Amino acid sequence: MQRESVLRVDLTRGVAAEEPVPEQWRRRYLGGKGLGARYLYEELSADADPLGPENRLCFALGPLSGYLPGETRYAAVTKSPLTGGFLDSYAGGQFPLALAGALPNCLAVIVQGVADEPTTLVVEDGEAELVPAENWGADTVETAEAYPDASVACIGPAGENEVAYATVASDAGDHHAGRGGVGAVMGAKRLKAVVARGDRPEIPPAIEELRERTDAEYADHATGRWQAASGTLESVEFADEVGALATEGWQAGRFEGSEGVGIGAARDAAIEREREDDRVPGGFRVDTEEGESVPRGAAPISLGAGLGIDDFDAVAALGAACDRLGVDVIESGSAVSWTVLASEADVVDESVEFGDEDAARDLVERIARREDPLADALAGGVAEAADFAGKDGDNSAADEAEDELSGEELVPTVKAMALPGYDPRGAEGMALAYATSDRGGCHRRARPVEEEVFHDRTREETVREVAEAQTARSVLWSLVADDFLGDVLREDLGAEWLRAVGIEHDAASLARTGDRIWTLIRLFNAREGFDRADDELPARLRQAREDGAVIDPAEFERTLDAYYEYRGWGRDGLPTRELVAALDLESVIDAETPLSTDAPATPAGDATAPDDTQTE
Repeated sequence: MQRESVLRVDLTRGVAAEEPVPEQWRRRYLGGKGLGARYLYEELSADADPLGPENRLCFALGPLSGYLPGETRYAAVTKSPLTGGFLDSYAGGQFPLALAGALPNCLAVIVQGVADEPTTLVVEDGEAELVPAENWGADTVETAEAYPDASVACIGPAGENEVAYATVASDAGDHHAGRGGVGAVMGAKRLKAVVARGDRPEIPPAIEELRERTDAEYADHATGRWQAASGTLESVEFADEVGALATEGWQAGRFEGSEGVGIGAARDAAIEREREDDRVPGGFRVDTEEGESVPRGAAPISLGAGLGIDDFDAVAALGAACDRLGVDVIESGSAVSWTVLASEADVVDESVEFGDEDAARDLVERIARREDPLADALAGGVAEAADFAGKDGDNSAADEAEDELSGEELVPTVKAMALPGYDPRGAEGMALAYATSDRGGCHRRARPVEEEVFHDRTREETVREVAEAQTARSVLWSLVADDFLGDVLREDLGAEWLRAVGIEHDAASLARTGDRIWTLIRLFNAREGFDRADDELPARLRQAREDGAVIDPAEFERTLDAYYEYRGWGRDGLPTRELVAALDLESVIDAETPLSTDAPATPAGDATAPDDTQTE
């Protein structure tokens, strides 16, 4: 019942073959995020080019893939061309189910090398074949339609052109591994698509009983009820109501047009509710000029409120264009926002304003194809675009404003990744969650905003809430559980489910596993040169909004100190040697990985909990 192999695909040599995963790795890292991180740390050298042949791209499943209720997902794990650090991105739908069925023994597909010509990987019945990709240049929908009898994960023009935030699209663009540029890595490897033909793995009776019970618990859980009623689109009204909705380039925390792009507008526009099966409602399917689309919360937040567009149809069409191009909606919205603000400051020559969906659409199209110097710079992210503007020798205004064009001064980023639409100036715990996220600005690792806007939090409570959420999701994303179903599994972190497939863990050992995975990724990033300076409060958040909301940098630094102490890291943001030993990572790390020289702090959780002590 256990998956014990990976499929290794070497595009340079044009070969693919299964190989076993060390049993110790399967126990200590499970699958998904954790196993992908272990392979990345083991096989990449420091400073490896994210777009070079050495980089690995893992399409990772988990030990429970195909069994858990909720939406089956996969983890795309690689080194990010946007941040230069660790990246894990997730997508659901039919493709992960088909991949799990096509490769019944495999926890992951690991792609390395670079193909001589555009290539497609086809997997079916446990076999893999590399074939020429005859649809290079096609968008994500056109690529999927070329394989009507299969599930497809592919790139569009943005991935082919190595845009640093290109996505991998599955189910004809309905689902995306979106943040950080997985699609650019795929494009650099000249891998157009992964085509999977397979059915959901057969579910044994004992697991079916557990599945039905978990499914019922989820349906009755607050998260399950919220998802069934509105999906992620209700996030728009929630963020607006609490003053945390980043609006028109982070200038305000509320958007007057929020009702025009929120859940009510989506229900009015929807032609049907997407479903994986009868029990799991998905997003609201709408019809746009680009074809049918399933907009989720990020689109109306980043492309709606973020760009001052208050018409749902326009937002859905812009989101559908991003889906077909294969480009992340959060980074795309941030790129347009940055351009509007830079244009208003007369440091770039671009005719685009907030509320102008046509100009936004044109700019996104140009970015995906790198059609001109500004679009080419924006394709690298807002920080690269800021360098472009500041170095424009023909523009004296740009020279005078160079100090204000760090990128973060206009649109906030963490580790070069643009923040999503929850503004921490309306929910300060999110500042810590963003700053300490392992892949850059991300609201999915921890979401204290959901509680802190209703209840006051002490610094200690905020630190504990953020760190515990990061640890728990490190486990759940190694199982590759549905992100929302994970709220039901939080109590034992999936231990009962793992025992059902023959993997012995309890809640304590899994919490330690989560700390191990989170720390290993911190070490990976440290080897790439990341430290406390990369956890800084973005400059934009040190500026007051229109309503006066601002974050005190000194208070933030004290909170960061408390977080590091809770984690067992030094004040420099690096794990200590004592923590590395407590988490059984001493035999894993190499001489190039820096450790903290500060006095050790008490590790989070119970780092001395019993575990398999055999070294790797």
